[in-house]
Amino acid sequence: MSQIRTLTRLDGRALVVADHGGAGRPLLALHGTFGRGTVFDRLAADLAGVARVVAPDQRGHGHSDSAELHDRASHVADAAAVIRSLDVGPVVVLGHSLGGITAYQLAARHPELVAALVVEDVGPVMRRPEIAHPVLDVRGWPRSAPTRGELAERIEAAGVPDAGYFLRSAVERDGAAELLFDWEEMMAVQRGGCGDWWEDWLGSSCPALVLRGAGSTLLPAELARRMCRSRPGTALRTVAGAGHWVHDDAPEEFARAVADFLAALPAAPGSAPGPAVRRPPLADAHGQA
Repeated sequence: MSQIRTLTRLDGRALVVADHGGAGRPLLALHGTFGRGTVFDRLAADLAGVARVVAPDQRGHGHSDSAELHDRASHVADAAAVIRSLDVGPVVVLGHSLGGITAYQLAARHPELVAALVVEDVGPVMRRPEIAHPVLDVRGWPRSAPTRGELAERIEAAGVPDAGYFLRSAVERDGAAELLFDWEEMMAVQRGGCGDWWEDWLGSSCPALVLRGAGSTLLPAELARRMCRSRPGTALRTVAGAGHWVHDDAPEEFARAVADFLAALPAAPGSAPGPAVRRPPLADAHGQA
């Protein structure tokens, strides 16, 4: 069971962090826009004994406080504060989507904190024309409804075919289903992630793994190949049957890829030899074991 801790951000507001504990190499897991730290609960279970997964609710998400600022520097500062609070030296940092941008920017700006990177389905540029739709326009979308089912229907009617990912941030409040995040704030989060981040991507030298969903619309195949060719020590793994949310679409293969990457890393300085890596079963082409 994870331990929940609350840190104080530089803006004086709360940052809630779930530490799954256990043996293994510390791994900071950063979710994407609209997400929360619990999206990595499955990964933490699959990597038990291999990695100690620490997953914050990033500012404006989950149970962490909202924020006035959603610039890149603020998100990077939050991630750095979590690592420093662990007091274990440099850690592996995994990030999905916007969290992936934060991860490689953290490695570039605070290399002493990052031992290795796992970047899930995001590249070094988030803007048109490279990315056709870098921002999902969610202005005015419904935040609450009498039931989760009705909330899902209303969100889907607003413009998405499946509201499942958003509903992972829904809780029951006063007899209704309500999202933990604010749609208007999510617009600010997305806009803060838009830009050309090649300098940050190329600004670190630690080992890196890029995990791309074969059906991704946010990391085109050629951009993924280019980002890996351009940065020494970077491997690309494309997951068949997965889209942008590789950890959801193919959880077994996702965990297997992360476990393989961790196993190939040099031992952390001063660490004792760890247990043999318990690799999850390989997934088939549709992401099912």
